[in-house]
Formats: sequence, structure tokens, C-alpha cells
Amino acid sequence: MLIDIIPMSGSGRFPAVGTEFTAIDFETTGLQPGRIIEVAAVRVRADGTVLGEFSTLVDPGPGVDSGPARVHGITRAQLDSAPALGQIAGHLLDLCQGSVLVGHNLAFEQGFLAAELERIGLRLPTLPGVCTLAAARTALRLPNYRLATVAEALGLGGFPAHQAAPDARACAQVLAALVSTHGLAFERRFDLPRLPRLAVTGRVVSRPEPARATAGTWLSGLVDRIESADTPYADLLADALADHHLSDAEAADLAALATAAGMSSSDVHRAHLNFVAAMRAVAESDGIVTDDEERELRHVAEALGVPEALRDLRRAPSADRTRVLVLGRTAAADALRAAVLAARIPLAKNLTASVTHLAVADDVPAAEPRLARARELGAAVLDLPAAWQSLGLVPVQPRTAPAPPVAVAPPPPVAVPPQPTAVLPPTPVPAWPRPAATLPPVPRDRQWIAWITMGTGLVLMFLTVIALFGGAGLAAGVPLGAIGVGLLLGGWTVGDPKSRYPAISSRKA
Repeated sequence: MLIDIIPMSGSGRFPAVGTEFTAIDFETTGLQPGRIIEVAAVRVRADGTVLGEFSTLVDPGPGVDSGPARVHGITRAQLDSAPALGQIAGHLLDLCQGSVLVGHNLAFEQGFLAAELERIGLRLPTLPGVCTLAAARTALRLPNYRLATVAEALGLGGFPAHQAAPDARACAQVLAALVSTHGLAFERRFDLPRLPRLAVTGRVVSRPEPARATAGTWLSGLVDRIESADTPYADLLADALADHHLSDAEAADLAALATAAGMSSSDVHRAHLNFVAAMRAVAESDGIVTDDEERELRHVAEALGVPEALRDLRRAPSADRTRVLVLGRTAAADALRAAVLAARIPLAKNLTASVTHLAVADDVPAAEPRLARARELGAAVLDLPAAWQSLGLVPVQPRTAPAPPVAVAPPPPVAVPPQPTAVLPPTPVPAWPRPAATLPPVPRDRQWIAWITMGTGLVLMFLTVIALFGGAGLAAGVPLGAIGVGLLLGGWTVGDPKSRYPAISSRKA
């Protein structure tokens, strides 16, 4: 096993605050099996401070196709000038040295990394790791746990999908928020192994990153709210829609990826049908599907080959729709964002004229300019409790470690009128099992008499033995011994509490 995944939760007993983490992400030629063609790693403290990062394209070898370029944007020509994984593995190990590995769906990432390390003949000790997908499940209740959805719920903003560096950076920020804001801790101890030092013989080739996403499309906001199976293929479908309009060619590439991963054509068709049905359910949840939204949904369904998923689609030509923006980086703000997504209400990334509710957490300063701007736009500006009530949501306690008990003064006594006492029949006591009775102690004067009597008996018995060995006859020794035995038993009887309390001693336990 390459990675030992350490569970984290709010009830974990081993703090993560002083730990350093290295988040990793890969772009690959396929779902599974596949080859790594881009790797990124970002090292952070638990508070989110970035300590180092690197990313590079990776040449999987001559003749190995780059896979679906329309999905991840990497061509075979770009890989020709990139280093092999063995040439830059030293960079990755140096960044991971003395830290905990982090990945979103880490078990999936582990499969690719283990296969690549085996190809280059590199054996590593077992590395401790944390899966942010599993950790987020313990802290937030979301419709799905895609990295983009979790980051959205934590107020981390958008990032471009299908690029290793932004994904690794987002994964690191998610881990830091789960630790610092939601109090997640490790559920068991682990060791940090010493990793080998490797020479770096290749030149890092990083591809340029697109500008940070500032506003999402209607489709990108919709996929954050769908109930998904959280499978790698469902994530690919959602990421394709979150970035841009899904083209027929991109849909064909996605289906080819699924087929190469072992899914049958009927499995792919079922996955597409379920995905579009989930999109439709979210779009119809408020009873409003505009002409533009219907057009986009039907294009996605046609591209995925499942137009039947939108049969009898309910729509309305125009209407006002609730749209919520939550400001703040507290656990309470994250809980509201998660509840908004779970309720299938559009969650805004930025303040625009379409925002109807601006919810403000306690950590947002009163001078925040978006508060005044929201009022100018006609949005309702609310604190978090008022937002829960206005949106008709049921508050959910975040899944964090229980707070220490707080001393609260007891309420004043309330006068209660006397109530009639009900007379109940006596409750029968079962005969078995009966607890053993406790005997009162023997008085001290009786104890002294018992000890003196038993001591005298023991002395007489001792003298009887000496007399018999000295040649005295039985006629003299036996009476003396009988007296000693009698005194011994008599003293025992005097000191035994059962002899004083015969009624108790006669009971059977």
C-alpha cells in the first residue's frame, strides 16, 4: 500500500493544527487505467499558508497518446518537450518530505501514482494521507462532493477545472478550511517516513493557467447543486459543464474515456441519462425554466445522446428566481452555503443584480462595500439567522467537535400547583436474582472475646501435639486437644456476624 489514508473528523482526538500537508493532483490520459501527463503539488500549513508548490507536464513515453485533449487541454506536442516522471520525481518527494499527502478522492489518485512509480522502479515507504472528499463528508451536508462544490460551500471561489495546479491549490485550501474553520482532527496516530532524495534531471514545463473564474454560468451553478454519485466519470461530466458549453466532440471524448475505463455502452448511456435527469430536477425545483435555460439543457442532452431525459420539461418564459450570496469564512457561513446548495437554490459567487439575498456572517466588517451595494441593487441584506428563516431553510448543526460545556446559571424555580397523588399497586420483586445482603459489623468487645478464646484454643492444641510427641498417653492428650478445638470453634462462632444475625444468615443469595 503506497498511501495510508488517515480519517479526519470533528471528533478526532489528534490535532492537525501543527501539521504540514502536501496536496497533489494529476491530469491523466484516461480514467483507469491511464497515464499521468501532468502533476502538481502544493505544500501548506494547516492554516493555509503556502510553503511551496510546483507543477509540470509529464511525458508518459514515446507513442503514448495524450488522451482527450478537448477535456484536459493537453496535446501530444506539448508532452514531447516535457520531462518524464522519473526525471522530476525528486521535486515531488522533496515537497512531500515530512508532510501528510492530501488529495480529493485520494484513493483514485493513489492508483495512478502507484502504477507510475512501479514503472520507474521507485519503491517508497507507506505515506500518510488525507482524502478531502471523505473529510468534507464529516463536516458538510452537500448534494455532491466534487472538489468545486466543496470549495464553493467553503467560500473559496471558483477555479479552472482539468488543470493540475489549480486543482491542487484548491484541494490544499479545502483541507486548511476543514482544519482551521471546522476543527477537523486526525482519528488516529501515524508516522511520517523519511523519503529518499533523488536527483532532478528534467526541466519543469508548466502550462499557463487561465484567469481565475470570477462568475459562473447558469450551468456551472446548476451542477454544484445536483445529486451525483461522486464517481470519477460523473465528476468529469460536471467539470465539463462547469467550465463552458459542452460540445458534441467533447461529449464524444468523455464517452470514449468511460468506455476505455471498462464501462459498457449501456453503462455510459445510463450514466448520461441519470446525469441529465439530475440536472433537470434542479432546474425544475423552483418551477422556473426559462427559454434560454431550456435551450442549454436540451443541447447538453443531445450532446450526451439522451434527449429523452427532457421529455415534458416544465418551463416558464420569465420569472424572478431566488439567488443567494453568502459573505464570511466562518463555520456558520459554510453551513448556510451548504444548505443553500442542498436546497437547490442558486448560490452566487459574486454580487450582481441577480442576487436577491445577501447573507452576512459575523466576521464580515460593517464597512464591507458590498453591503451598501447590495441594498442599492434591491437585495435583502441579512445576518445568518435571519437568512435561514427568510430562505425557509432548516438550520443544521455543523459536524464539528463538540464544544466544551459552558456553565449556565440554573433557571429560577417555577411554582407548580400540587397534583393528586396516584395510588399504584406494589411492584412485585422478582425472586431471582437477589442481591447479597450486607451484614452489620460485629461489636468490638465481642471481637476481643473471640480472639482471646481462639488464641487459647490454638495454644492448647499446640501443647497437645508436644505432649503426644513427648510420650504422653492418649488418655491425657485427647481431652486437652478436645478442649483446644472447642475453644477455637467457640471463638470463631462469637466473632462470626452470621451467628449474631441468624435471620440474615439464613437467606439464600
